[in-house]
Amino acid sequence: MSEFKRIPPQQAQALREQGAVVVDIRDPQSFANGHISGSKHLDNHSLADFIAKADFDQPLIVTCYHGNSSQNAAAYLAHQGFAEVYSLDGGFELWRSQYPGEVAQGGAE
Repeated sequence: MSEFKRIPPQQAQALREQGAVVVDIRDPQSFANGHISGSKHLDNHSLADFIAKADFDQPLIVTCYHGNSSQNAAAYLAHQGFAEVYSLDGGFELWRSQYPGEVAQGGAE
């Protein structure tokens, strides 16, 4: 599959509970200020290493600020061979408003 699906925070949370990987493509400062608990920061510097170590069969959720940039990143990752790729509609901002208890601060987890 070289397509991705857009999903709301509720579906993303259910996938997280089933072991999906969450990657956050926002800038490092925004990620440090708050991100989805357990998510990995992904940028041009960490992308190759992430792909090299990834389990391509594990669902992958891509998040950004508001759910726009993540669509391009999700399409790219799907094209790289990930079986299930999702873009989080509403991005981190909507996630934070719906799941404030699932937000972490600081560096990558």
